[in-house]
Amino acid sequence: MVKTQAAFLALVKQVSLVRMNLTLLGWDARTYLPPAGTDFRGELTATLSAQDLALSAGPEMGEFVAYFTAHPDELDTQSQQVLRLVKRDYELNHEIAPADYADYQQTLTHAQGVWETARAAQDFSLLQPDLVKIVAQQKDFIPKWRHGQATDYDVLLDLYEPGMTVAQLDPIMATLKAGIHRLRERLQAQGVTPRADFMSRAVPEDVQEQLVRTVVQRLGYDFSKGDLSRSTHPFTVSLDRNDVRITNRYDEHAFQMAFLGGIHEAGHGLYMQNFNPAYDYTPLADAPSMGLHESQSLFNEIFLARNPAFWQGEYPRFQAATGDIFADIDEPTFYRGFMTTKPTLIRTEADPLTYPLHIIVRYELEKGLFNGDTTVAELPDLWRQKYHDYLGIEPGNDTDGILQDIHWAGGDFGYFPTYLLGQLYAAQFYHTMCQELPVTAILRSGDYQPITQWRREKIHWLGASLTPNQLCEQVTGEPLNPQYWLDWMTQTFETAYQVTDK
Repeated sequence: MVKTQAAFLALVKQVSLVRMNLTLLGWDARTYLPPAGTDFRGELTATLSAQDLALSAGPEMGEFVAYFTAHPDELDTQSQQVLRLVKRDYELNHEIAPADYADYQQTLTHAQGVWETARAAQDFSLLQPDLVKIVAQQKDFIPKWRHGQATDYDVLLDLYEPGMTVAQLDPIMATLKAGIHRLRERLQAQGVTPRADFMSRAVPEDVQEQLVRTVVQRLGYDFSKGDLSRSTHPFTVSLDRNDVRITNRYDEHAFQMAFLGGIHEAGHGLYMQNFNPAYDYTPLADAPSMGLHESQSLFNEIFLARNPAFWQGEYPRFQAATGDIFADIDEPTFYRGFMTTKPTLIRTEADPLTYPLHIIVRYELEKGLFNGDTTVAELPDLWRQKYHDYLGIEPGNDTDGILQDIHWAGGDFGYFPTYLLGQLYAAQFYHTMCQELPVTAILRSGDYQPITQWRREKIHWLGASLTPNQLCEQVTGEPLNPQYWLDWMTQTFETAYQVTDK
């Protein structure tokens, strides 16, 4: 058969269409699927996953990869970019037997249902057998995924952040851990602890949801291409750039969690709604890495929604939407209370200063689990010990501890560090944007369109056409540099805590 660019892209589109179906099934499973339907859904997901593997890593794709690797000039520039990503995917998975992959997907679907049950029962032991199976299956896959990485965990990191290694992450984690410790000590010794009692005032859930809808729309999330539903754990999925769905959760006495959670997910959604249409049905319609994907959700959550200028413009609208609830709280008092930093048990409720410590806990546990230092059975005790050592608190039950995140039940080992990398990328992007736009004035105005447009042109439109390093350097002029994050956190929290040098 003659190998043509058109035939290659037609096969790539078939892969994309199957994955759209899998995405829709996954969204439904985490929103509206009845509990009794889990096993049937697992079988359906496994069948489609086997089709995905057969198309993306089967003999026909292998022939295209081999041919166009040898004859790149027969592809145009964009198709060469597609080949780079398709080849990476093929080389990761072509040695995995379709039956093994289908079994693995069924394991994940079952585990995510068990995770819901275990959370309700506050009992990790219910999930433990599924996690043991997931880890064992991934360890079987790792030799097939490996392409020169030094450790098993490096293989998993590379799945989400291409090129990232333990050797690179360890010093970043150590630097941030030390910097966070120094700043927290400084705030405690020299700062004025903000008044924060009003942060637990009851805000009806429907009011919270409407607030989220209004704000994310003004931040650029397009509801003609998107949706906002509810789920146990907030998440975002994209079938395509015109069907991007976000979910959120609400608690009457934790309006900040819902407000920031919705804004976070809308950052993911904004990214996926604004890829170059020329990338449709190809792997270019994605972020270069999960760290870059998280950079856009965290850009929303931290560098916009926790920015003092944002609240200087937004607070009157917030007060109007919430009626008399915050009528007695002026904007400076509200902002300082909003920026209170203290250790928390729940990662998604953590302030941005202590948040990296939650990621470091998970990173160290995952690294130990896959590099041979830890077993699944040991995880709950290690979790409690690390929370005691790093945050000075311990969970009273498994739901507030090791069961709080769905990621491990979904097989996403190696994913958590991307949340931290996302903060670092976002800080660096924000620093660059401030050199090019009057960001403070824009945020105070409440018209965020210039910021949305800057991000669309510099980052979103490009999709996965560049590698993570290439995109970072193209936008900011330098490789990833954690100092921008430390500088922003220092300035912002010292302002909120009214720190003065003594």
